[in-house]
Amino acid sequence: MLQVELNGEARIQRVMLNMAQIRLSPEDLSNPVSFQIALSRIYENLMKALEGGIKYTYVAEVKFKDSLGNYIAFAVDLGDSIPAIPSERLKAKISIELYEENGEDN
Repeated sequence: MLQVELNGEARIQRVMLNMAQIRLSPEDLSNPVSFQIALSRIYENLMKALEGGIKYTYVAEVKFKDSLGNYIAFAVDLGDSIPAIPSERLKAKISIELYEENGEDN
């Protein structure tokens, strides 16, 4: 087993839970037709979110630089109550374990 730890930063924000479906992917920007389809999908999901009522969740946006110098960003859902952390900006420690799979279901 090999273990690596990386350091980064995190920012806690309140976001609308229904808006998780509203996003663009690189494929959506590949040509004008894909972009138009993506805009239609975003509009449809936005209307559904507004009709169903707005629900909120707290998310930590974690950013760090990998071993090759590339920036990585991901989100961690913290639930629907305010985290018991007084600051909005935090330090983050990312731990990665590399191991062989022994054929067991993980």
